[in-house]
Amino acid sequence: MRKHLILVADDDAPILRLVRAKLQTDGYAVVTATNGAEAVEIAERERPDLVILDIMMPVMDGLEAMKHIRQVSTVPIILLTARASGSDKIRGLDQGADDYVTKPFDPDELSARVAAIMRRISGTGSSSLQILTYPNVTIDLTNRSVTVNDEEMQLSRTEWEVLYQLASNAGRVMLHSELLARIWGPEFRDETYYLRTWVSRIRKKLGDQDNDAPIIRTFPGVGYRMELPNEDS
Repeated sequence: MRKHLILVADDDAPILRLVRAKLQTDGYAVVTATNGAEAVEIAERERPDLVILDIMMPVMDGLEAMKHIRQVSTVPIILLTARASGSDKIRGLDQGADDYVTKPFDPDELSARVAAIMRRISGTGSSSLQILTYPNVTIDLTNRSVTVNDEEMQLSRTEWEVLYQLASNAGRVMLHSELLARIWGPEFRDETYYLRTWVSRIRKKLGDQDNDAPIIRTFPGVGYRMELPNEDS
């Protein structure tokens, strides 16, 4: 069985060496880049299982590199940056990142976030045969597909994992902390802005954001509930 391959891009050589050494110690294969353009080229050639991008890089910055990678791949992406504000984090997540680590960071923290994503993409959830059918939306949990107005909708891995957790627990409120722990790991129970960002993106794709009877209902300060479909839907 091949090792998971991780691409790490950062123009700071000491950080690049530190991250590579830590990930290799954790059992991952690692390839590196020193700018965004190189990262895009390597990502297209090597098809890594996960990408770690520093935002502030020469030639092409991390956000632009992520934009190019997202055009051809849904590979999980972690952003590294010295920008610590909540709005910057939400901007990165909204543009396609799966996670966000602020510099300076503890290598063990980054390792934990990598491990959480790897657990998620390894398909460690329980399978279900359930198909949820709403007036304009069908969610097939077995085949990992979503159709909206008879058109198949493309979801990123993180969007699917959030939707899967809500859909497979339709009819009950899932607490913020429960969703965060299941998707990102127990160490991320308090990162509620993750859910606001991802649920907003899912609602937009489902056409649910302006619905008078939304499929995904918000319980402020508590969590989210996916409504059970009506039997005659």
